[in-house]
Amino acid sequence: MSTNIVTTIDVRDIAPRLRHPLIMKTFNDLTPGQAFLLVNDHDPKPLHYQFNAEFAGLFDWTYLEQGPEVWQVRICRVAA
Repeated sequence: MSTNIVTTIDVRDIAPRLRHPLIMKTFNDLTPGQAFLLVNDHDPKPLHYQFNAEFAGLFDWTYLEQGPEVWQVRICRVAA
């Protein structure tokens, strides 16, 4: 799948309470085929569960790096 990464969100320096709202807004602003890169200091599994609950069938989640110190995930909006 060819995707256009439009931005990178490095949440390591963002207050935890602000992370998910920023990520959700970024995803909602994407058009199909666009993606963003999420950089974190731990596996964002809880975020993946939230995406499954709120955006089932609308996203593609691809790990590009899986720790142990840095995780990078490409999150793409797919056509409905």
